[in-house]
Amino acid sequence: MALYSLVAALFDLYNLLIIIRLLLSWVNPDPYAAWVRFIYQVTEPFLEPFRRLLPPVGMVDFSPVVAIMVLSLFRRLVLSLVYNLVVF
Repeated sequence: MALYSLVAALFDLYNLLIIIRLLLSWVNPDPYAAWVRFIYQVTEPFLEPFRRLLPPVGMVDFSPVVAIMVLSLFRRLVLSLVYNLVVF
């Protein structure tokens, strides 16, 4: 079950990074700060395809919301596969 917990924690961490990025877009932090660049570099590869599919509505970008929902579905799929791998 350690593998299951590790995979779940990694998904939770990535979900948290997306939420932090969403919050950063509201406060406009220093773009040269190392931690800000790290969050953008880690989350952009996942968010970019959603941004191409969903045009912004006014000044609101819904791509992080859709990305979090897709990540949640993917998390369930992967965790069920890991669970079945560990149990059997």
